Amino acid sequence: MSDPVVNESEDRDHQLAELLSDLADRVARNVPVDLEQVCRQHPLLAKDLRSLWGAVVVAGVAGEAYQEDGSPATEAASVSEGMYQLPLRLGDYELLEEIGRGGMGVVFRALQISLNREVAVKMIAQGRLASETDQARFDSEAVAAARLEHPGIVPVYDVDEFDGRSFFSMQYVPGPTLADRIHDGLLPQREAARIVSQVARSVEFAHSRGILHRDLKPSNILIDSHGRPLVTDFGLAKQISDDADVTRSGAVLGTPCYMSPEQAAGRRGLIGPASDVYSLGCVLYHALVGRPPLVSDSAVEMVMMVLEQEPLPPRALRQGIDRDLEMIVIKCLQKPPDLRYATAAELADDLDAFLSSEPVAARSGRFAQVLGRALRETHHAAVLENWGVLWMWHSLVLLVACALTWRLQAYGITNQLAFAALWTVGWVAWATVFWVLRRRMGPVTFVERQIAHVWGASMLGIAALFPMEASLGLPVLSLTPLVGVIAAMVFVVKAAMLSGAFYIQVAALLLSAVAMAVWPAQAHLIFGVVAAGSFFFPGLKYYRQRRRNERLTAATRGHEPS
Repeated sequence: MSDPVVNESEDRDHQLAELLSDLADRVARNVPVDLEQVCRQHPLLAKDLRSLWGAVVVAGVAGEAYQEDGSPATEAASVSEGMYQLPLRLGDYELLEEIGRGGMGVVFRALQISLNREVAVKMIAQGRLASETDQARFDSEAVAAARLEHPGIVPVYDVDEFDGRSFFSMQYVPGPTLADRIHDGLLPQREAARIVSQVARSVEFAHSRGILHRDLKPSNILIDSHGRPLVTDFGLAKQISDDADVTRSGAVLGTPCYMSPEQAAGRRGLIGPASDVYSLGCVLYHALVGRPPLVSDSAVEMVMMVLEQEPLPPRALRQGIDRDLEMIVIKCLQKPPDLRYATAAELADDLDAFLSSEPVAARSGRFAQVLGRALRETHHAAVLENWGVLWMWHSLVLLVACALTWRLQAYGITNQLAFAALWTVGWVAWATVFWVLRRRMGPVTFVERQIAHVWGASMLGIAALFPMEASLGLPVLSLTPLVGVIAAMVFVVKAAMLSGAFYIQVAALLLSAVAMAVWPAQAHLIFGVVAAGSFFFPGLKYYRQRRRNERLTAATRGHEPS
């Protein structure tokens, strides 16, 4: 007979999958999606829709950005090809030839007639077909670049419109991009360090003016005739202090193989100067080894790699790279923002120290960084918010089971089947209830399924202790200390996958196993207290964290314009 709870959950998951598929198709076609309206239409799926919306955005937007260095990302962009016959008079400018094209704009070499000087003119690719968001981004680039007067940033001269198509003029740099230089051959280490150091100084200037670039990559760095790098393309620039971004909440913007993990995750609140530092590290990595830190043919796969995988050390791809320079790159590419250089200026200072053969800061505190990374949360830790309440209940069930076992042992009960039933049938029953409650809270992620399998393996291991005792002729509960060891191994897996803080539980459970061996009569009581605490306190932490995030989300929606 089928389980109605399971059937109901499967139907709900099926409806959710179909709805997400439809939303993904609409995003891919560049059709605006009002998420709140969709949630109102599907109130039972609203919570899951909001939590999974980021994945839909990744599938739609990241793919568009990933194509930027290749073919035009949208059909609208291709409309501009051949639309005008060059040369073409454009107000005070005469467009001479197309010299660059991206997902949002087309760049021409042009002549400014009134001043008789060569300039570069960038026009919005979609013209009158441009969406409000694309137009806002294009205008944002012009405004951001025009505010930045620095010798390492391509200056903007003029902003205007022609035939319904926005454009702006800027300095024409006839030299190649850094991407062209790398394509021609690997850069010498010191030259790569010098170029990225100068770019970092320019980026630091932008940061000091409150502007993040958010799309730093070799093709956005021009090299002039004197070998000096100039930063261009502020199309994704954002005011550091401006909460009213032109991107929608949770959107993933940038070029995936150069974007920081917080950009890839769409965690707008974490994006800051350290995000540009990560991109600068990717640029330096590419200049040194001839490829980005992570490589994939799929945009979505690339985003997931940025979130989850560590790149190979540069020396693994190019022998002979100086260890200090490698350490600088590795520090830039740390996934937690607080483990990178705090500012682009700090990165530039370390590169200058390398160029001057002085000690670099990237080497100092290396042990502290490794320890800090080992004990911090991974990006999967967010799933623990789904388990907070359940872990608190689990701690209570665990304490009750251990206390009952301890009392049965104290009463002199030696029937092995009684203890085996309690620790097998009883735990299977509770695991079933636990899993049903979790499924009712929403879709179960892949990581949660992995953790559940590890938990199931630990239950099998504990159940196997009873036949082992019988086969070895040992008194019942003689192998109880191994329960503490098995539980500790489960938390080793959780520490690796979810949060390094769980190593504290590992140490506590291993110590409890020793205590259980020393005081066998109190073994289950000792294990019950330690194991229950190992689940209760993180459960309380993530329950509070979930409630806090829900309040913040509700407050944010309350301040959004209707």
